[in-house]
Amino acid sequence: MELVFASSNRNKVAEIQKLIGNKVKLLSLKDINCTEEIQETGKTFNENALIKARYISEKYKCNCFGDDSGLEVEILDNAPGVYSARYAGEPKNDENNIQKLLNELGARTNRTARFKTVIALVIDGKEHFFEGEIKGQITLQPIGNGGFGYDPVFIPEGYDQTFAQMSLDEKNRISHRAIATQKLVDFLNNKL
Repeated sequence: MELVFASSNRNKVAEIQKLIGNKVKLLSLKDINCTEEIQETGKTFNENALIKARYISEKYKCNCFGDDSGLEVEILDNAPGVYSARYAGEPKNDENNIQKLLNELGARTNRTARFKTVIALVIDGKEHFFEGEIKGQITLQPIGNGGFGYDPVFIPEGYDQTFAQMSLDEKNRISHRAIATQKLVDFLNNKL
């Protein structure tokens, strides 16, 4: 079985292929010669993930999944949410996004947040969703040099390091993306 991941990120594709095993051949957007930018116009992670999966599924007549992720901060009414990548505006810039987030939080003591991922799968004409989330706290300043996005300011619940201080393997074992991906893998393994 072939399954398209609505992503051009070969590292993400390889990571998920490793989890799925050899029952499914995972293809990237590059593999199907899709070069257009899919506009994420949804107001929720579910909507944006489904926009990508439906677009590819309908245009290329294939089974496909898309994902959307972001950071939600409780005291900021779950901002930046679906706007996480461009929170500080265009062009997207991790350092500017972090600075805007820390400025918005200021000295507030409630720094509860969560990273969330939604995967939308369109397979055999049916739509399925898989969610992953990890709760934590936003730090007062960036700590660590690893990861990307908001990793330097997010300490997951039960840990004393930011995602940016963790090894990639450690982060990938507990991350929101890993949780959602494992649910997708379990579904595919039960289906095949």
